[in-house]
Amino acid sequence: MRLVLVTLLVASGLVVARVSSVAAHADPETCPPVCDQIPDTAWISSTGIPLNSTYRWPSLPGVAVPMTGTATPRFRFEEVCGTPAFPQDTRNSAVAARAIVANAGGQWQLQAQVLHWRGDTARGGQNASSVFDVAAAALRGCQLGAAAESPSVTTDEPNRLAAVISGPVIMHTYLVAHPENSTISELTLWSSEPPQVPWPVISDAPVLDAITSPVCAAYIGSC
Repeated sequence: MRLVLVTLLVASGLVVARVSSVAAHADPETCPPVCDQIPDTAWISSTGIPLNSTYRWPSLPGVAVPMTGTATPRFRFEEVCGTPAFPQDTRNSAVAARAIVANAGGQWQLQAQVLHWRGDTARGGQNASSVFDVAAAALRGCQLGAAAESPSVTTDEPNRLAAVISGPVIMHTYLVAHPENSTISELTLWSSEPPQVPWPVISDAPVLDAITSPVCAAYIGSC
């Protein structure tokens, strides 16, 4: 099944390996130290996260962990869908940080992640768009790697995606790419057991907007 998914992604022309042409680390002479971390202002506010009235989500910068250079910053749905890893993943060259909020079984769990490509925004924006497109294709092909999981894309817009995965794991995932500043932001909530708190009836748009606005504000003068 994983081979089928790899073939699907390659055939769609979405997999673009740029690791060889993108530096894995910033040049210390041209890029200040702030380039090697995700700014606090890039994270979605806890009040914009679904179910905040129940869970009182913490401020994400306070629980975020740097991922830069430690491991490929894969999206949460990839684990659930059994999405194969790529040996030359464009995300390996990004500055990245991940925030996870773990709750007891039967409660909603949370993962948020921000990835930013340093340097020239033309190239970085292309990386962000490519990774977004690959992620969208992999999400739609979730059942190729996890037959029991059924994906449903609820919002499909340029550089904005929201989806629900139903199965043994219930998941709501949001993904926003901002090529203008070479950044991708992910927000995912899931439960591995029947959730004790029902998912609210909400539109995707306010959540996607709440993810997008901080990224735009944080990287106006992107290094």
